[in-house]
Amino acid sequence: MEQKLLRHRLASHSDLADLKLLMDAAISENQKPFLTPEQISSSRAFMGLDSQLIEDGTYFVVEIGGVLAGCGGWSRRATLYGGDRTPGRDAALLDPAKDAARIRAMYTHPNFTRRGVGRRIMALCEEAARNEGFRDIELMATLSGEPLYLVCGYQAIERVEDGRGGANVPLIRMRKPLHG
Repeated sequence: MEQKLLRHRLASHSDLADLKLLMDAAISENQKPFLTPEQISSSRAFMGLDSQLIEDGTYFVVEIGGVLAGCGGWSRRATLYGGDRTPGRDAALLDPAKDAARIRAMYTHPNFTRRGVGRRIMALCEEAARNEGFRDIELMATLSGEPLYLVCGYQAIERVEDGRGGANVPLIRMRKPLHG
């Protein structure tokens, strides 16, 4: 029943302020069971929205009762993760015949977790990437996001730590084949 309350649409630049608030809440609250306060603070150095996703028309928002509940997107570009301020971003286009599309910048507001928001965004992203000819899709998961991605069929292929914000933050590179 609750699934019917979810509404999705493509994000626009007019959503930026609300998206930043949602992301801040998600980073602050959803990671608490998994990371130390220092790691949460550190993660802000490389988390956040890559506005290229909005420009590319590959970033979704999900609303419940007219309230922004979550956001996330996919990309046909080389950058695996990171926001606008993250160094080392690569806007090169991927080749669907040999490269995996990317799931990017997935966030659910703490007030809306466990309501199907993340699954809806994943399904939208996977369908769009499949429609553009991608055979595989991958992402860089946080510890708080890993359970969702496992349930959605992703498998861990690499565990890394990102210390660009000061404290090392554990991340998991995950991949999934996109079956027709």
